[in-house]
Amino acid sequence: MAGAARDTPAGEQEEYRLSMCSKLCYAIGGAPNQVAGSAASFFLQIYLLDIAHITPFHASLVLFIGKASGAVTDPVAGFFISKSRWTKIGRLMPWVLACTPFTIVSYFFMWYLPPFVSGRVAWYLTFHCLFQALTTLFQVPYSALTMFLSTDQKDRDSATAYRMTMEVLGTLIGASLQGQIVASAHVSPHCTVNPSLNTTDSWHDAPIIPDPSDSLSHQAKVYMIAAGVIAGVYLLGIVVLFLGVKERDDPYALNSDRAIPFCKGLALTMKHGPYVKLTASFLLISTAVQLEQGNFVLFCTHAAGLRNHFQYLVVTILVSAAVSVPFWQKFLQRFGKKCAACGISWMIPFAVMLVTIPNLILAYFVAFISGLSIAASLLLPWSMLPDVVDNFRLQNPHGKGHETIFYSSYVFFTKMSAGIGLGISAAGLEFTGYKPGICRQSDDVILTLKLLIGAVPAILILLGLFILLFYPITEESRKETKLALEELRRSHQSTDNLDSHKKDTSV
Repeated sequence: MAGAARDTPAGEQEEYRLSMCSKLCYAIGGAPNQVAGSAASFFLQIYLLDIAHITPFHASLVLFIGKASGAVTDPVAGFFISKSRWTKIGRLMPWVLACTPFTIVSYFFMWYLPPFVSGRVAWYLTFHCLFQALTTLFQVPYSALTMFLSTDQKDRDSATAYRMTMEVLGTLIGASLQGQIVASAHVSPHCTVNPSLNTTDSWHDAPIIPDPSDSLSHQAKVYMIAAGVIAGVYLLGIVVLFLGVKERDDPYALNSDRAIPFCKGLALTMKHGPYVKLTASFLLISTAVQLEQGNFVLFCTHAAGLRNHFQYLVVTILVSAAVSVPFWQKFLQRFGKKCAACGISWMIPFAVMLVTIPNLILAYFVAFISGLSIAASLLLPWSMLPDVVDNFRLQNPHGKGHETIFYSSYVFFTKMSAGIGLGISAAGLEFTGYKPGICRQSDDVILTLKLLIGAVPAILILLGLFILLFYPITEESRKETKLALEELRRSHQSTDNLDSHKKDTSV
């Protein structure tokens, strides 16, 4: 069993390099969260609308309040984790292990269709909030663990690349499993196109669910099967993480250094220029990606006439994203992280083309390009955040425990922005008259879906990239920070050794 490395001798700690096996185990540990998150991102909205039969307004409440609960949990989790004491398995690992069983239970019941109708909104709101809060309790310590795997920037960047590759694969697995298992729930002979006419007017405007007593039970069953399979993935991931990863204590801090109080640390974080610019930029970009994910299945089903292809298009997006993460890792190493951010904008022209010219071949091409952009948007913030933490550490050398503050507040802002975006999109569908269960939506609903897939994400991405232009950490400044931190670590080790020697002589 892997333990926590705290009392490693100074010289041995300085020379420690992260093994490929440790990187892989760390990456696998984060995949289950992405598997579940991917399934929810792509399918929860259409599940609430077309399977659970709650109104778009109530669906928007479930999506927004759920995301908001996860966001509010972030600083709370950061506060308690920063107060945690070191244990035999580390300071962060106990949190990851403790919340996993409850996360599995809440995820399963989030996809369960209760037999009553009047209380369904409260049911889904409760379990979605629990799931989002518990995934936060997992994600904050897990992502902060990056800083305690190794002191070497290249090691951390490499571990982040492994993690992002595995998380994109997790996203692929989640969407693929969910898509293949539940595809039959969204295909109905009552929604067929007359081949002789091949127009949208030839759609039979009959409900997809003509017999709730029979078809609805089948639809609910396949969603529960998918939830059970993904719950099993959670167990596998947490076992691999626990057995294969060692958490190491902060090598830069003096033994006499005290943890920064949470409120003071949060105030310092919000005043740290590089962090503010990075967070503001990727708030907008992540909201754009969430809008794409949350509305893509609805767009394919109701606005693009691709009802029978949506699961394959989702898989295309995620396969493209998974295979392109190593490319982006090499790209950012050679050309810099800010330069790699330009790849996020590649999806914009092709998404606009798909909205204006719905076509099957074009849809697959757009899905491939979107995957490239999504991979860049996933890899870059988590690769840049450790640089921000190092920059802050250099300016505040005698404080420790601030890593969880950075990671929890970043996740808070991204979840809150995503919740607002998804809530507004669902409310927009309510306002324009979305009707669950019918084969053809109104022109206003179709126009809304096109805007949510094309124009709105494009504007958000461009604004985010504009803010990123003012991000001050360059490749040169990263190298300078690395050298300064190495010198700081050596001086701290010398100070600790001197203090130990004084104690020994006094005795």
